[in-house]
Amino acid sequence: MSFSLFVLILYILVSISLYKVFEKAGRPGWQALIPGFNFVVMAELVGRQKAHAAWMLFPIVNIFIYAGLAIDLVRSFGKHGFWHSVAAVVLSPVTFFYLGLKPEEKYEGPVLVGERAYKEKMETARKNQNTVQFRKLQAQNPYRKNGAREWTESIIFAVFAAAFIRMFLIEMYKIPTSSMEGSLLVGDFLCVSKVHYGIRTPMTIAMIPLLHNRIPFLNKESYLEKPKLKYWRSGVLEKIDHNDPVVFNYPEGDSVIITPGRTYSVYDIRRQGTPLSQVRDEIVTRPMDKMDHYIKRCIGLPGDSIRIINRQVHINGEAATNPSKMQFAYIVRTQGALNTRKLKEWDINLSDSPGNNIYMLSSDQVEKIKSMGNVTVELLPQRPRPLFPYDEKINGNWTVDNYGPIYIPKKGST
Repeated sequence: MSFSLFVLILYILVSISLYKVFEKAGRPGWQALIPGFNFVVMAELVGRQKAHAAWMLFPIVNIFIYAGLAIDLVRSFGKHGFWHSVAAVVLSPVTFFYLGLKPEEKYEGPVLVGERAYKEKMETARKNQNTVQFRKLQAQNPYRKNGAREWTESIIFAVFAAAFIRMFLIEMYKIPTSSMEGSLLVGDFLCVSKVHYGIRTPMTIAMIPLLHNRIPFLNKESYLEKPKLKYWRSGVLEKIDHNDPVVFNYPEGDSVIITPGRTYSVYDIRRQGTPLSQVRDEIVTRPMDKMDHYIKRCIGLPGDSIRIINRQVHINGEAATNPSKMQFAYIVRTQGALNTRKLKEWDINLSDSPGNNIYMLSSDQVEKIKSMGNVTVELLPQRPRPLFPYDEKINGNWTVDNYGPIYIPKKGST
């Protein structure tokens, strides 16, 4: 089922379930069946201005506006309990059908109007120093919530507000590795917009809010693969350009083996020649929206032909503009030990070094190391190895320094 179809069915059910509720509240039942206008009526029935319903036109915000209207509507029928509010949001059609069809359930008037009037009575008693009346009103207050409920509702709202913002608008990421070093460093935090390139609605809906795919300490997946929705993405505000940094789901992350050190895809294991039958760790399958996040700089767009010649990227036959702090692998040889304090001052990542005096360096860092004296710095020779698309007939002699050409398909191409 697609996300749009799910929302449409839910809206139809809510509209039908409001038919009898509107009649009990003194409004014609057919008003519940008019798209958009039914929310205007809901706003009036709970004591809000008609214009309040206009917030339903704004994506994401409308989720919280609807939740508030649904809760206030059941409160207008005298249902002030915590679980009444939960049912109004989570099981709206069922709750509204119950209120509309159950003869003993009566509409008590706009709850927000009644709540304001009750507060005015309490304020009048307080100003008149009528302690007996004030305490009586306080004790009989049907709208009063205890401290535990206030905290519970505040926490629930905060968690779900943060979850919806993270899900649809903005998400925070922390850079775990040095692959973007020079532009982004290990440990840097990113605030990434999900709106600019189109909002992808969740496909996995049974999940723990604010967790991506793993539960800390328990080392278990934080979601259930079913039920799930089909892939859907909204329109874009801007298109991806060359050299834009982008966050995406790792394409090979649908089947992974999770170890304490890192996560491997089953394709990594197969390319190493290890039979999966010999792998002791459990293979975890993940839906598209729960695959690990990666951040890379986009150098090729649909329809582009990419080639690397002697470490220089060429796009459609033309040399690309190189980043100012672009790094390559170098072998550093010295007669003594390198001054690690100096290396750290020059932002050379020692933890990312594969060993054997091999370092990832920019041209500026190379010159600084050479200035230490008694040091030779040479580019690390690159040998052919398995590279995308992992077909020896195509790329059997490709290296990371001489790669391609490879064509990036665009929509409609074959």
